[in-house]
Amino acid sequence: MTKMISKVWRAALAAIVVSALVAGCNPAPTGGAGAGDASASSATLVRFAVIGDAEPKPEPAFPGVEAAVRDINALAERGQMDFVIGVGDLAHKGTVIQYDNVTPILQALTRPFFPIMGNEEHNESVARYLDYAARWNAEVTSHRYVHDRGPFVMVHASPDFSRDFNDEGVDWILAQMRAAAPKPVFLVVHGAQTGVYPENPDKGVANPRFAEVIAQPNLSAVISGDLHMDMDRTGHSKRIGRVHYLHMPALERTKIPDESRHTPMFRVFTVSEGGQVRVDTYQTGNPEPLERLAYSFSLENP
Repeated sequence: MTKMISKVWRAALAAIVVSALVAGCNPAPTGGAGAGDASASSATLVRFAVIGDAEPKPEPAFPGVEAAVRDINALAERGQMDFVIGVGDLAHKGTVIQYDNVTPILQALTRPFFPIMGNEEHNESVARYLDYAARWNAEVTSHRYVHDRGPFVMVHASPDFSRDFNDEGVDWILAQMRAAAPKPVFLVVHGAQTGVYPENPDKGVANPRFAEVIAQPNLSAVISGDLHMDMDRTGHSKRIGRVHYLHMPALERTKIPDESRHTPMFRVFTVSEGGQVRVDTYQTGNPEPLERLAYSFSLENP
């Protein structure tokens, strides 16, 4: 199992990422009326919401998650909403009280919820996580799984330890992506590979073999959380090479660039005919998306 990465490899990866950012990073903010209303486009194929980290402290209270669930349910009443994804770190330190307190909130979702583990859940055990995940969605019976969504395939990959993967985990992801080809893949992980987000470049997947995952020709997007970044003060959405990276903001605590302010937000992906993808960001309590944080890309990367 690869847990330690040499300084040489880290330096090489950093150089690759910086080079790609200069040459290929594409924030691609977009406009368009009616982006927050599913009925605005009859060409919508799939729409799903994504919630980021929670793991509140010191109190095991989840007002941000509760507000997001309420808003996602309201969006589902307004139009198409097929499912909801969680990118991990719901329960701080994987404690029973945090799992117990967040469970009735997640059970209130009116659409299926598909979570993965984060490093916080790994503070306890995979068994405890799966016990609670089954209460949120009986379909979730493993810490990693795949869903074919029609125009694309979603690969949900919980980390093997902390926020990283061992070689067996990398092999599993590669096998799922190759089996999905030529369909585009959305890879759901707790943290992207180190170097993607310069706000904390040393935090993330450090296994050098993860580069094989990123190199797969049908990888379209990496959806991740972990960093608790402020959406208005960080580079949360970007293209590096052929792959789009979408950060999910934390619902209970913001850490980067500092902890001076916290605004609970979640994101909604709309996949339309022709492979166009729009990612909208909602502040809880606001029924319309924040246009300044919109991002668009195509499943057919050049």
